[in-house]
Amino acid sequence: MQAADFPENEYQRLAALHALQVLDTPADKAFDRITQLACGLFDLPIALVSLVDAERQWFKSHQGLTTSETCRDLSFCAHAVGLNDMLVVENALDDLRFADNPLVTGPPHIRFYAGQPLQLADDLPVGTLCLIDRQPRSFSQRDRGILKSLAGQVEELLRQHQIRRALAQTTRRYEALFNESATGIVRIDRSGSVLSINPFALTMLGYQQHEVVGNNVSMFTPASINAHHDSFLANFLAGSEPKVIGRGREVEALHKDGHLIPVHLAVNAIHNEQGDVAEFLGILTNLTDVYNATQQIHKEQSLLKVLHQGITDYQALMSVEQLWTFLMEALRELTDSDYALIGEVLPTDTTNALKIHAITDLSWSDESRLLMERLRSGDMTLTNPNSLLGRVFAHGDVIMTNDVYRHTKRGGFPPGHPRLDNYLGVPIFSGDSLIGMFAIANSKQPLNQTLLDWLQPFTDTCALLINLYRQMAEREQVTCDLATARDQAEQANKAKSEFLSSMSHELRTPLNAIIGFAQLLAKGRRDPLSEKQQRQVGQIEKSGQHLLSLINEVLDLARIEAGHMTLSLEPMLIENVLDDACTTLEANIGAANITLTRDSLALPCMVMADYTRVKQVLLNLLSNAIKYNRENGTIHVNIEPIGSELKVSVIDSGHGIAPERQHELFEPFNRLDAEHGPIEGTGIGLAITRELVERMKGRLGVDSQPSKGSTFWFTLPITEHPAEHEAPPHSSVVGTSSGSPRAFNLLYVEDNPANQRLMEDIIDDFPSIQLRVVASAELSLEIMRHSPPDLVLMDIHLPGMSGFQALDIMQNDPMLKQIDVIALSANAMERDLHYGLAAGFADYLTKPIDIDKLTVSLNRFITIAPRTAL
Repeated sequence: MQAADFPENEYQRLAALHALQVLDTPADKAFDRITQLACGLFDLPIALVSLVDAERQWFKSHQGLTTSETCRDLSFCAHAVGLNDMLVVENALDDLRFADNPLVTGPPHIRFYAGQPLQLADDLPVGTLCLIDRQPRSFSQRDRGILKSLAGQVEELLRQHQIRRALAQTTRRYEALFNESATGIVRIDRSGSVLSINPFALTMLGYQQHEVVGNNVSMFTPASINAHHDSFLANFLAGSEPKVIGRGREVEALHKDGHLIPVHLAVNAIHNEQGDVAEFLGILTNLTDVYNATQQIHKEQSLLKVLHQGITDYQALMSVEQLWTFLMEALRELTDSDYALIGEVLPTDTTNALKIHAITDLSWSDESRLLMERLRSGDMTLTNPNSLLGRVFAHGDVIMTNDVYRHTKRGGFPPGHPRLDNYLGVPIFSGDSLIGMFAIANSKQPLNQTLLDWLQPFTDTCALLINLYRQMAEREQVTCDLATARDQAEQANKAKSEFLSSMSHELRTPLNAIIGFAQLLAKGRRDPLSEKQQRQVGQIEKSGQHLLSLINEVLDLARIEAGHMTLSLEPMLIENVLDDACTTLEANIGAANITLTRDSLALPCMVMADYTRVKQVLLNLLSNAIKYNRENGTIHVNIEPIGSELKVSVIDSGHGIAPERQHELFEPFNRLDAEHGPIEGTGIGLAITRELVERMKGRLGVDSQPSKGSTFWFTLPITEHPAEHEAPPHSSVVGTSSGSPRAFNLLYVEDNPANQRLMEDIIDDFPSIQLRVVASAELSLEIMRHSPPDLVLMDIHLPGMSGFQALDIMQNDPMLKQIDVIALSANAMERDLHYGLAAGFADYLTKPIDIDKLTVSLNRFITIAPRTAL
């Protein structure tokens, strides 16, 4: 047996078959009459209307055959569909395709078959009209024509079936649309009489169907247009421009009980076959919910506008004390109320009290007006817990009543008090804490839970604003406290600065004489000291210098802590400053019998730092490595770049530091018990060093183990910019200018006799300088006017006129303003130095006098002084 091949357009063919919606439908007499006619015309027992599905053939009509379908694989009709042409098999036993087909070898014992494909849209064969006989027979051309004609009739019946199904479905859709639509539908004739009306329209307008059908549609229109309604239809039918028909507009429909309903009305003209208007179809959409939603939206927008303005303009409204009044007036408008108030709940020892921030004026007399002013100002709070207000602010209850005068918690109203019909009091919570309340009275809206829920965002916003109000008040108090603390800190800092300045001045003044005379004795060439005396004078100078270094380090630490330490960060070569520091400490290293070694960088490396402060850091670390080293110990300085930083390590062979005590190293004045030993120190050098390194964006650390020495290291940021300045040169004492044609006149203004004698002894070594000493600024000015000196050394703290005052007079005197003045003062803080130079001093030297620095400064001015004799 050979099964039929599937057509190339099988998918489209099956779609066309299924679109007929004829498969498995009940028997149809029209189809049966065709098959009966075919059996009679061709005198054979079986005629079928066969529809070939995907896996079966189903018979819409099966004359002479009891079964209604067979498998497609056995189907003769499937071969006809595959050919899409008439198939005639005169003797199936002689045809190899069908000879062993079960329908041939068994019932119904097919011998003859003739099938004409049934084609509908696009010539797609959906089945056949076929003839079957149990005996072989021939089939003439005339027979073929008759079969084809009969098949055409079947095709027409299939088309009619499809049309009927479509019409039935359209009818059901219309009925569903008309009867079940959520829109009102009304049919009226040309005169305006109602032909039909759907249930939705009846419900919307309040009528029964028998009350409407046959009556004029104007019964649904307001009285203002009722009389003109028929003329609208007549004018349209006469050709006038339509106003509603074909356009649609929003109108009002009259309900049976008399109230108006907002609707959208769309009227369409229905035309007959001749193109004339046969009737009108009106579509009414109920806009009540839309109108209500729009009103609700406007109401919500008003609420949101109030909340938004209250939050965004909070500070501006608070600055003019209008926030609470703004919210109260907004509450009145939102609730259509005559009266409103907003207040803050303040806890007390016994119960809560209410501080009113805003309240509608309820005054009716002078006495009540004063009461209202006290309430508004906050001078008066409400504390009665059992009143209509008290139940809210004291207990957190919502109080709602439409009959104030019969409420159990109503207090007595004095004569003249405005009448209150209804009242709503709402507590304001922040979490579980009762922080405020608002109330309204004489509202035009019904007081109910719906209104309460709608006001919830307002309540929440009030809670937020009360918290902000409290935070602002707390912030103002904190700001005030901080200002007080700042003033106290500034006063304390000023007192500390004055104390440090005074301490520095008072200690430097005697140290000036101690160190100065010690230096003179040690350097004296006229009366040389014995070895013992040299040792004793050296100890005096060493002790004085130690005390001076302590003073300087305390001042450095104070400047750093106060943030007054200024740095000049610029690109520099680290090896230059290391050379400078090692040269400075060369004598100390030799005296301690320490071996110093250094690593050199393969390539020069630039760091961004302050040259002077880096040198101070290196001097401190190297000095510590010298002081705390072993006898005949070693110091190694290692430099290595690590990422974007340069690491400098000072490694000594000292006794080391226990790990648990290393954090104490950087505490000011903590020497880790070394203060009990022979090594001198202040204990603040490392604290200053760490601050300096960190201010240059570096890090300072230590690695140490007991008995294994210590490594103190610091890092500085690497930069690629070239250095703009080389390392400052070492100071050297310029020799005295001997052989000058005249003496160099130096006027020294100093009231302290010891300092006077010290300066006289110092100047003894300058044969070219003629020194004159005066004890007051006033006297020095008189001398300068009569005998101008080449240079003035001016103490700052003088009896009567100060050094600054004297300098100011000199700068404003044409005779004296050309004279250079060097300040020499025990005021040695950095701000003193900056202030002195800014005031106009040519130089600023500090006490105790460093004779080498004084010598350099004096020689600078001697060099530039005129050399002609007086």
